[in-house]
Amino acid sequence: MQTIDNFNFAGKKAFVRVDFNVPLDENFNITDDTRMRAALPTLKKILADGGSIIIGSHLGRPKGVNEKYSLKHILPHLSELLGVDVQFANDCVGEEAAVKAAALQPGEVLLLENLRFYAEEEGKPRGLADDASEEEKKAAKKAVKESQKDFTKRLASYADAYVNDAFGTAHRAHASTALMAAYFDTDHKMFGYLMEKEVKAVEKVLNDINRPFTAIMGGSKVSSKIEIIENLLNKVDNLIITGGMTYTFTKAMGGKIGNSICEEDKLELAKELMAKAKEKGVNLVLAVDAKIADNFSNDANTAFAPVNEIPDGWEGLDIGPKSEEIFANVIKNSKTILWNGPTGVFEFENFTHGSRSVGEAIVEATKNGAFSLVGGGDSVACVNKFGLADGVSYVSTGGGALLEAIEGKVLPGIEAIRGY
Repeated sequence: MQTIDNFNFAGKKAFVRVDFNVPLDENFNITDDTRMRAALPTLKKILADGGSIIIGSHLGRPKGVNEKYSLKHILPHLSELLGVDVQFANDCVGEEAAVKAAALQPGEVLLLENLRFYAEEEGKPRGLADDASEEEKKAAKKAVKESQKDFTKRLASYADAYVNDAFGTAHRAHASTALMAAYFDTDHKMFGYLMEKEVKAVEKVLNDINRPFTAIMGGSKVSSKIEIIENLLNKVDNLIITGGMTYTFTKAMGGKIGNSICEEDKLELAKELMAKAKEKGVNLVLAVDAKIADNFSNDANTAFAPVNEIPDGWEGLDIGPKSEEIFANVIKNSKTILWNGPTGVFEFENFTHGSRSVGEAIVEATKNGAFSLVGGGDSVACVNKFGLADGVSYVSTGGGALLEAIEGKVLPGIEAIRGY
Protein backbone atom coordinates (compact mmCIF):
# COMPACT_ATOMS: atom_id res chain seq x y z
CA MET A 1 0.00 0.00 0.00
CA GLN A 2 1.27 3.47 -0.89
CA THR A 3 2.10 5.84 1.97
CA ILE A 4 2.10 9.61 1.93
CA ASP A 5 5.69 9.70 3.21
CA ASN A 6 6.93 7.62 0.28
CA PHE A 7 5.02 9.52 -2.41
CA ASN A 8 6.54 12.52 -4.18
CA PHE A 9 3.84 15.03 -5.15
CA ALA A 10 6.21 17.21 -7.24
CA GLY A 11 4.31 18.45 -10.31
CA LYS A 12 1.24 16.42 -9.35
CA LYS A 13 -2.29 17.42 -8.40
CA ALA A 14 -3.67 15.73 -5.34
CA PHE A 15 -7.35 15.47 -4.45
CA VAL A 16 -7.41 15.50 -0.66
CA ARG A 17 -10.63 14.53 1.10
CA VAL A 18 -10.58 16.25 4.47
CA ASP A 19 -13.12 16.61 7.24
CA PHE A 20 -13.62 20.37 7.55
CA ASN A 21 -17.07 19.95 9.09
CA VAL A 22 -16.26 22.61 11.67
CA PRO A 23 -18.73 24.41 13.97
CA LEU A 24 -19.70 27.94 12.92
CA ASP A 25 -21.48 30.63 14.93
CA GLU A 26 -24.39 32.74 13.65
CA ASN A 27 -21.91 35.06 11.90
CA PHE A 28 -20.14 32.12 10.21
CA ASN A 29 -17.07 32.42 12.41
CA ILE A 30 -15.30 29.12 13.13
CA THR A 31 -15.65 28.31 16.84
CA ASP A 32 -13.32 25.28 16.83
CA ASP A 33 -10.75 24.72 14.05
CA THR A 34 -9.35 21.43 15.44
CA ARG A 35 -10.33 19.45 12.34
CA MET A 36 -8.71 21.98 10.04
CA ARG A 37 -5.46 22.01 11.99
CA ALA A 38 -5.46 18.21 12.05
CA ALA A 39 -5.21 18.13 8.23
CA LEU A 40 -2.31 20.62 7.99
CA PRO A 41 0.57 18.09 8.05
CA THR A 42 -0.88 16.31 5.01
CA LEU A 43 -1.61 19.50 3.08
CA LYS A 44 1.77 21.04 3.87
CA LYS A 45 3.64 17.88 2.84
CA ILE A 46 2.05 18.01 -0.62
CA LEU A 47 2.88 21.70 -1.04
CA ALA A 48 6.45 21.20 0.23
CA ASP A 49 6.95 18.48 -2.40
CA GLY A 50 5.91 20.93 -5.11
CA GLY A 51 2.43 19.57 -5.66
CA SER A 52 -0.93 21.32 -5.90
CA ILE A 53 -4.08 20.48 -3.96
CA ILE A 54 -7.78 20.17 -4.66
CA ILE A 55 -9.54 20.04 -1.29
CA GLY A 56 -12.92 18.33 -0.95
CA SER A 57 -15.04 18.36 2.19
CA HIS A 58 -18.58 18.48 3.50
CA LEU A 59 -20.03 20.92 6.01
CA GLY A 60 -23.19 20.07 7.92
CA ARG A 61 -26.05 18.07 6.47
CA PRO A 62 -27.51 20.21 3.70
CA LYS A 63 -30.38 18.91 1.57
CA GLY A 64 -29.21 20.82 -1.48
CA VAL A 65 -27.40 24.13 -2.03
CA ASN A 66 -27.59 26.18 1.15
CA GLU A 67 -25.62 29.37 1.87
CA LYS A 68 -25.46 28.44 5.55
CA TYR A 69 -23.32 25.40 4.72
CA SER A 70 -21.05 26.97 2.11
CA LEU A 71 -17.37 26.20 2.55
CA LYS A 72 -16.52 29.74 1.47
CA HIS A 73 -17.05 30.67 5.15
CA ILE A 74 -13.87 28.79 6.09
CA LEU A 75 -11.77 30.07 3.15
CA PRO A 76 -10.04 33.01 4.92
CA HIS A 77 -9.01 30.88 7.90
CA LEU A 78 -7.80 28.04 5.69
CA SER A 79 -5.64 30.51 3.72
CA GLU A 80 -4.24 31.81 7.00
CA LEU A 81 -3.45 28.30 8.32
CA LEU A 82 -1.73 27.22 5.10
CA GLY A 83 0.02 30.51 4.41
CA VAL A 84 -1.35 30.30 0.85
CA ASP A 85 -4.08 32.32 -0.87
CA VAL A 86 -6.50 29.42 -1.32
CA GLN A 87 -8.72 29.61 -4.40
CA PHE A 88 -12.40 28.71 -4.25
CA ALA A 89 -14.75 27.04 -6.74
CA ASN A 90 -18.45 27.85 -6.29
CA ASP A 91 -19.29 24.27 -7.21
CA CYS A 92 -17.53 20.93 -6.88
CA VAL A 93 -18.28 19.29 -10.25
CA GLY A 94 -19.26 22.20 -12.49
CA GLU A 95 -17.24 23.83 -15.26
CA GLU A 96 -15.68 26.39 -12.91
CA ALA A 97 -14.28 23.65 -10.67
CA ALA A 98 -12.87 21.73 -13.65
CA VAL A 99 -11.26 24.83 -15.18
CA LYS A 100 -9.72 25.98 -11.90
CA ALA A 101 -8.45 22.49 -11.09
CA ALA A 102 -6.87 22.18 -14.55
CA ALA A 103 -5.13 25.55 -14.18
CA LEU A 104 -3.60 24.82 -10.76
CA GLN A 105 0.14 25.34 -10.56
CA PRO A 106 2.57 23.73 -8.09
CA GLY A 107 2.10 25.26 -4.65
CA GLU A 108 -1.49 26.33 -5.32
CA VAL A 109 -4.61 25.18 -3.48
CA LEU A 110 -8.24 25.01 -4.59
CA LEU A 111 -11.12 24.49 -2.17
CA LEU A 112 -14.24 23.01 -3.74
CA GLU A 113 -17.74 23.91 -2.61
CA ASN A 114 -19.55 21.59 -0.17
CA LEU A 115 -19.67 18.10 -1.67
CA ARG A 116 -22.95 17.35 0.08
CA PHE A 117 -24.76 20.03 -1.90
CA TYR A 118 -25.15 17.09 -4.30
CA ALA A 119 -27.25 14.03 -3.44
CA GLU A 120 -24.70 12.04 -5.47
CA GLU A 121 -22.04 12.51 -2.78
CA GLU A 122 -24.01 10.40 -0.30
CA GLY A 123 -25.80 8.37 -2.97
CA LYS A 124 -29.20 8.93 -1.37
CA PRO A 125 -32.24 10.41 -3.09
CA ARG A 126 -33.65 13.67 -1.79
CA GLY A 127 -36.95 15.48 -2.02
CA LEU A 128 -39.14 12.39 -2.00
CA ALA A 129 -42.66 12.97 -0.76
CA ASP A 130 -43.49 11.37 2.58
CA ASP A 131 -46.16 9.29 0.91
CA ALA A 132 -43.91 8.13 -1.95
CA SER A 133 -44.56 4.54 -3.00
CA GLU A 134 -41.93 1.79 -2.77
CA GLU A 135 -41.62 1.87 -6.59
CA GLU A 136 -40.94 5.62 -6.52
CA LYS A 137 -38.35 5.19 -3.79
CA LYS A 138 -36.59 2.42 -5.72
CA ALA A 139 -36.59 4.47 -8.94
CA ALA A 140 -35.18 7.53 -7.12
CA LYS A 141 -32.48 5.44 -5.49
CA LYS A 142 -31.50 3.87 -8.80
CA ALA A 143 -31.35 7.27 -10.50
CA VAL A 144 -29.09 8.84 -7.89
CA LYS A 145 -26.81 5.77 -7.88
CA GLU A 146 -26.40 6.01 -11.65
CA SER A 147 -25.63 9.73 -11.57
CA GLN A 148 -23.26 9.13 -8.64
CA LYS A 149 -20.87 7.32 -11.00
CA ASP A 150 -20.55 10.41 -13.21
CA PHE A 151 -20.19 12.66 -10.14
CA THR A 152 -17.40 10.47 -8.75
CA LYS A 153 -15.60 10.23 -12.09
CA ARG A 154 -15.62 14.02 -12.48
CA LEU A 155 -14.10 14.56 -9.03
CA ALA A 156 -11.41 11.97 -9.77
CA SER A 157 -10.60 13.59 -13.13
CA TYR A 158 -9.16 16.68 -11.42
CA ALA A 159 -6.18 14.92 -9.88
CA ASP A 160 -3.20 12.61 -10.38
CA ALA A 161 -3.39 11.24 -6.84
CA TYR A 162 -6.08 10.66 -4.21
CA VAL A 163 -5.45 11.23 -0.49
CA ASN A 164 -8.07 10.39 2.12
CA ASP A 165 -7.43 12.26 5.36
CA ALA A 166 -11.02 12.25 6.63
CA PHE A 167 -11.26 9.50 9.23
CA GLY A 168 -14.45 11.08 10.57
CA THR A 169 -16.25 10.00 7.39
CA ALA A 170 -14.38 6.72 6.79
CA HIS A 171 -17.50 4.73 7.74
CA ARG A 172 -19.42 6.29 4.84
CA ALA A 173 -19.29 4.74 1.37
CA HIS A 174 -19.69 8.17 -0.21
CA ALA A 175 -18.35 9.32 -3.57
CA SER A 176 -15.43 11.32 -2.18
CA THR A 177 -14.65 9.12 0.83
CA ALA A 178 -14.57 5.68 -0.81
CA LEU A 179 -15.79 5.43 -4.41
CA MET A 180 -13.22 7.85 -5.87
CA ALA A 181 -10.35 5.57 -4.88
CA ALA A 182 -11.33 3.11 -7.63
CA TYR A 183 -10.18 5.64 -10.25
CA PHE A 184 -6.58 5.58 -8.98
CA ASP A 185 -4.11 2.70 -9.03
CA THR A 186 -2.57 1.44 -5.80
CA ASP A 187 0.50 3.67 -6.23
CA HIS A 188 -1.59 6.84 -6.48
CA LYS A 189 -4.04 6.49 -3.58
CA MET A 190 -3.13 6.71 0.09
CA PHE A 191 -4.10 7.80 3.58
CA GLY A 192 -3.14 11.26 4.79
CA TYR A 193 -1.16 11.59 8.02
CA LEU A 194 -4.26 12.01 10.19
CA MET A 195 -5.99 8.98 8.69
CA GLU A 196 -2.79 6.93 9.10
CA LYS A 197 -2.59 7.82 12.79
CA GLU A 198 -6.28 7.09 13.38
CA VAL A 199 -6.10 3.67 11.72
CA LYS A 200 -2.94 2.73 13.65
CA ALA A 201 -4.45 3.86 16.97
CA VAL A 202 -7.66 1.86 16.46
CA GLU A 203 -5.76 -1.24 15.32
CA LYS A 204 -3.43 -1.01 18.30
CA VAL A 205 -6.26 -0.77 20.82
CA LEU A 206 -8.18 -3.64 19.22
CA ASN A 207 -5.47 -5.97 17.93
CA ASP A 208 -2.16 -5.18 19.62
CA ILE A 209 -3.41 -5.42 23.19
CA ASN A 210 -1.18 -5.05 26.22
CA ARG A 211 -3.21 -6.37 29.16
CA PRO A 212 -5.14 -5.65 31.27
CA PHE A 213 -7.37 -3.98 28.67
CA THR A 214 -10.12 -1.72 30.02
CA ALA A 215 -12.88 -0.09 28.00
CA ILE A 216 -15.03 2.68 29.47
CA MET A 217 -18.35 2.95 27.66
CA GLY A 218 -20.58 5.91 28.45
CA GLY A 219 -23.67 7.23 26.73
CA SER A 220 -27.34 7.41 27.49
CA LYS A 221 -28.63 4.40 25.58
CA VAL A 222 -27.69 0.73 25.68
CA SER A 223 -29.38 0.33 22.29
CA SER A 224 -26.83 2.58 20.57
CA LYS A 225 -23.87 0.65 22.04
CA ILE A 226 -25.05 -2.99 21.84
CA GLU A 227 -22.75 -4.08 19.01
CA ILE A 228 -19.78 -2.23 20.50
CA ILE A 229 -20.30 -3.81 23.92
CA GLU A 230 -20.72 -7.29 22.40
CA ASN A 231 -17.53 -6.93 20.36
CA LEU A 232 -15.59 -5.59 23.34
CA LEU A 233 -16.67 -8.52 25.52
CA ASN A 234 -14.47 -10.67 23.26
CA LYS A 235 -11.45 -8.44 23.81
CA VAL A 236 -11.40 -6.64 27.16
CA ASP A 237 -10.51 -7.69 30.69
CA ASN A 238 -12.57 -4.91 32.26
CA LEU A 239 -15.64 -3.17 30.87
CA ILE A 240 -16.82 -0.08 32.73
CA ILE A 241 -20.39 0.80 31.74
CA THR A 242 -21.33 4.31 32.78
CA GLY A 243 -23.39 7.36 31.81
CA GLY A 244 -27.13 7.00 31.30
CA MET A 245 -26.74 3.29 30.51
CA THR A 246 -26.01 2.74 34.22
CA TYR A 247 -29.66 3.03 35.16
CA THR A 248 -30.94 0.49 32.62
CA PHE A 249 -28.48 -2.05 34.04
CA THR A 250 -29.32 -1.05 37.62
CA LYS A 251 -33.05 -1.45 37.06
CA ALA A 252 -32.44 -4.79 35.33
CA MET A 253 -30.87 -5.96 38.60
CA GLY A 254 -33.93 -4.83 40.55
CA GLY A 255 -32.60 -1.45 41.65
CA LYS A 256 -34.69 1.64 42.36
CA ILE A 257 -33.59 4.42 39.99
CA GLY A 258 -36.14 7.21 40.60
CA ASN A 259 -36.58 9.38 37.51
CA SER A 260 -33.23 8.41 35.97
CA ILE A 261 -33.03 7.74 32.23
CA CYS A 262 -33.83 4.11 31.46
CA GLU A 263 -34.64 2.03 28.38
CA GLU A 264 -37.46 -0.11 29.73
CA ASP A 265 -37.43 -2.32 26.62
CA LYS A 266 -33.72 -3.11 27.07
CA LEU A 267 -33.81 -4.57 30.59
CA GLU A 268 -33.59 -8.16 29.32
CA LEU A 269 -30.76 -7.17 27.00
CA ALA A 270 -28.87 -5.69 29.93
CA LYS A 271 -29.27 -8.99 31.80
CA GLU A 272 -28.01 -10.89 28.74
CA LEU A 273 -24.93 -8.65 28.46
CA MET A 274 -24.15 -9.16 32.14
CA ALA A 275 -24.47 -12.93 31.68
CA LYS A 276 -22.18 -12.83 28.61
CA ALA A 277 -19.57 -10.85 30.54
CA LYS A 278 -19.62 -13.43 33.33
CA GLU A 279 -19.40 -16.28 30.84
CA LYS A 280 -16.37 -14.72 29.13
CA GLY A 281 -14.64 -13.83 32.40
CA VAL A 282 -14.91 -10.08 31.79
CA ASN A 283 -15.01 -7.85 34.87
CA LEU A 284 -18.14 -5.76 34.21
CA VAL A 285 -17.91 -2.63 36.36
CA LEU A 286 -20.98 -0.52 37.16
CA ALA A 287 -21.43 2.50 39.39
CA VAL A 288 -22.40 1.86 43.01
CA ASP A 289 -23.43 5.43 43.81
CA ALA A 290 -24.69 8.45 41.90
CA LYS A 291 -24.81 12.21 42.13
CA ILE A 292 -28.53 12.82 41.94
CA ALA A 293 -30.61 15.90 41.17
CA ASP A 294 -34.26 16.85 41.64
CA ASN A 295 -34.35 18.37 38.14
CA PHE A 296 -32.41 18.06 34.87
CA SER A 297 -30.57 21.32 35.41
CA ASN A 298 -27.18 22.60 36.50
CA ASP A 299 -28.94 24.56 39.23
CA ALA A 300 -30.93 21.61 40.62
CA ASN A 301 -30.69 20.51 44.22
CA THR A 302 -28.15 17.69 44.47
CA ALA A 303 -27.29 14.81 46.76
CA PHE A 304 -25.49 11.45 46.66
CA ALA A 305 -27.28 8.11 46.83
CA PRO A 306 -26.61 4.42 46.24
CA VAL A 307 -27.25 3.87 42.54
CA ASN A 308 -29.98 1.31 43.31
CA GLU A 309 -31.75 3.47 45.92
CA ILE A 310 -32.51 6.73 44.08
CA PRO A 311 -35.70 8.29 45.49
CA ASP A 312 -38.70 9.13 43.34
CA GLY A 313 -38.50 12.62 41.87
CA TRP A 314 -34.68 12.43 41.68
CA GLU A 315 -32.43 11.30 38.84
CA GLY A 316 -28.81 10.27 38.51
CA LEU A 317 -26.78 12.80 36.50
CA ASP A 318 -23.25 11.62 37.36
CA ILE A 319 -21.41 8.94 39.29
CA GLY A 320 -20.66 9.40 42.98
CA PRO A 321 -17.32 9.38 44.88
CA LYS A 322 -17.33 5.63 45.63
CA SER A 323 -17.80 4.86 41.92
CA GLU A 324 -15.06 7.34 41.02
CA GLU A 325 -12.66 5.44 43.28
CA ILE A 326 -13.67 2.02 41.90
CA PHE A 327 -13.36 3.19 38.27
CA ALA A 328 -10.02 4.91 38.92
CA ASN A 329 -8.51 1.81 40.53
CA VAL A 330 -9.47 -0.35 37.55
CA ILE A 331 -8.16 2.23 35.06
CA LYS A 332 -4.84 2.83 36.86
CA ASN A 333 -4.09 -0.90 36.80
CA SER A 334 -4.69 -1.14 33.04
CA LYS A 335 -2.19 -1.21 30.17
CA THR A 336 -4.62 -0.58 27.29
CA ILE A 337 -7.54 1.85 27.72
CA LEU A 338 -10.39 2.87 25.45
CA TRP A 339 -12.74 5.66 26.55
CA ASN A 340 -15.96 6.45 24.72
CA GLY A 341 -18.61 8.45 26.55
CA PRO A 342 -18.68 10.55 29.74
CA THR A 343 -19.92 9.36 33.15
CA GLY A 344 -22.64 11.98 33.39
CA VAL A 345 -24.11 15.19 32.04
CA PHE A 346 -20.72 16.87 31.78
CA GLU A 347 -22.24 19.82 29.91
CA PHE A 348 -23.54 20.92 33.33
CA GLU A 349 -20.62 22.14 35.45
CA ASN A 350 -22.08 20.55 38.60
CA PHE A 351 -21.98 17.09 36.99
CA THR A 352 -18.48 17.06 35.52
CA HIS A 353 -16.63 15.54 38.47
CA GLY A 354 -17.03 11.88 37.49
CA SER A 355 -15.87 12.40 33.90
CA ARG A 356 -12.92 14.48 35.10
CA SER A 357 -11.89 11.76 37.57
CA VAL A 358 -11.99 9.14 34.80
CA GLY A 359 -9.92 11.37 32.54
CA GLU A 360 -7.36 12.01 35.28
CA ALA A 361 -7.08 8.28 36.02
CA ILE A 362 -6.47 7.61 32.31
CA VAL A 363 -3.73 10.28 32.25
CA GLU A 364 -2.07 8.68 35.28
CA ALA A 365 -2.22 5.21 33.71
CA THR A 366 -0.76 6.63 30.48
CA LYS A 367 2.13 8.16 32.41
CA ASN A 368 2.79 4.69 33.79
CA GLY A 369 3.05 3.17 30.32
CA ALA A 370 -0.54 2.39 29.28
CA PHE A 371 -1.77 3.06 25.74
CA SER A 372 -4.95 5.16 25.90
CA LEU A 373 -7.36 5.99 23.10
CA VAL A 374 -10.13 8.54 23.66
CA GLY A 375 -12.81 8.85 20.99
CA GLY A 376 -16.37 9.87 20.34
CA GLY A 377 -17.50 13.50 20.37
CA ASP A 378 -18.42 13.78 24.04
CA SER A 379 -15.28 12.06 25.35
CA VAL A 380 -13.11 14.28 23.17
CA ALA A 381 -15.02 17.33 24.42
CA CYS A 382 -14.37 16.08 27.99
CA VAL A 383 -10.60 15.77 27.68
CA ASN A 384 -10.42 19.12 25.90
CA LYS A 385 -12.62 20.81 28.50
CA PHE A 386 -10.50 19.47 31.35
CA GLY A 387 -7.18 20.15 29.60
CA LEU A 388 -6.25 16.45 29.61
CA ALA A 389 -5.86 15.79 25.86
CA ASP A 390 -2.05 15.98 25.96
CA GLY A 391 -1.94 13.40 28.72
CA VAL A 392 -3.52 10.52 26.76
CA SER A 393 -1.90 8.51 23.97
CA TYR A 394 -4.35 9.40 21.23
CA VAL A 395 -7.51 11.48 20.81
CA SER A 396 -9.54 10.31 17.83
CA THR A 397 -11.29 12.78 15.53
CA GLY A 398 -13.77 10.12 14.41
CA GLY A 399 -17.13 9.74 16.10
CA GLY A 400 -19.23 7.30 14.10
CA ALA A 401 -16.17 5.97 12.27
CA LEU A 402 -14.41 5.08 15.52
CA LEU A 403 -17.52 3.41 16.95
CA GLU A 404 -18.00 1.27 13.84
CA ALA A 405 -14.33 0.30 13.90
CA ILE A 406 -14.71 -0.75 17.56
CA GLU A 407 -17.76 -2.79 16.54
CA GLY A 408 -15.41 -4.73 14.28
CA LYS A 409 -16.80 -3.38 11.01
CA VAL A 410 -14.63 -2.81 7.94
CA LEU A 411 -14.79 0.91 7.13
CA PRO A 412 -15.39 1.72 3.42
CA GLY A 413 -12.92 4.65 3.45
CA ILE A 414 -10.15 2.37 4.69
CA GLU A 415 -11.03 -0.60 2.52
CA ALA A 416 -11.04 1.63 -0.60
CA ILE A 417 -7.37 2.51 -0.08
CA ARG A 418 -6.12 -0.84 1.15
CA GLY A 419 -8.15 -2.93 -1.26
CA TYR A 420 -9.25 -5.34 1.46
